[in-house]
Amino acid sequence: MSRPPQKIKFKLEGFNNLTKTLSFNIYDVCYAKTQEQRKSYIEYIDDVYNAERLTQILTNVADIIGANILNIARQDYEPQGASVTMLICEEHIASERLSNEQTPGPLPDAVVAHLDKSHLTVHTYPESHPDNGISTFRVDIDVSTCGLISPLKALNYLIHCFDSDIVIMDYRVRGFTRDKNGRKHYIDHKINSIQNYLSKDTKAQYQMIDVNVYQENIFHTKMMVKEFALDDYLFGIPASDLSEPEREKIERCLRREMTEIFCAENIPNV
Repeated sequence: MSRPPQKIKFKLEGFNNLTKTLSFNIYDVCYAKTQEQRKSYIEYIDDVYNAERLTQILTNVADIIGANILNIARQDYEPQGASVTMLICEEHIASERLSNEQTPGPLPDAVVAHLDKSHLTVHTYPESHPDNGISTFRVDIDVSTCGLISPLKALNYLIHCFDSDIVIMDYRVRGFTRDKNGRKHYIDHKINSIQNYLSKDTKAQYQMIDVNVYQENIFHTKMMVKEFALDDYLFGIPASDLSEPEREKIERCLRREMTEIFCAENIPNV
């Protein structure tokens, strides 16, 4: 049951101490039949999403939410994977540019917003299944902020930065801030769903499910791509080189992998 949106407007006593955290996992699924193709896929992912590239993505996120970068720690791992952590602080931006409205944030070609003090992190996890040819690439991202705006404004940009087949998102507002009368406020903006921060084209591409605990200011949305072209999921071989039964089998394997990740449970063999 959804709650009616609230118009929250109040004058603070000191700094806004609410902490807003967006955590999400992005999964890319691929079919790489041979051991050599699987190895090439992992090498490709490690090259495209290495620590340097991830640093640039988080730098753009800092621009979107109006943050100054204080410190960057980054690492490429062996045999695969990478991590980047940024400490950030508020950039002074005119108040008329700040907004908590439930509207989509900017896409990669339009970057404007705000952030206070906190951090950005990203970690990658490429992996392959040795038997059925399925390989996956998982990205874990955390955007944690204090202050007026929600980190959800960076959501559209981040989803468009990766080949996102499944996206699992959690948003939570923690702590409280006080107004001039000493009254505690546990959230400073209205929100009914993370989906309200997604662009129309994104919502059209994905099947979505919400699980929200409004009284705890906890919001959860997960998304799975509705349709896909097989050629976009084959690594090292075009679909035209496969027989019709092979294509159908691979599509079933890919869809099963996506569904299991989306539902967080294994599908029994029949």
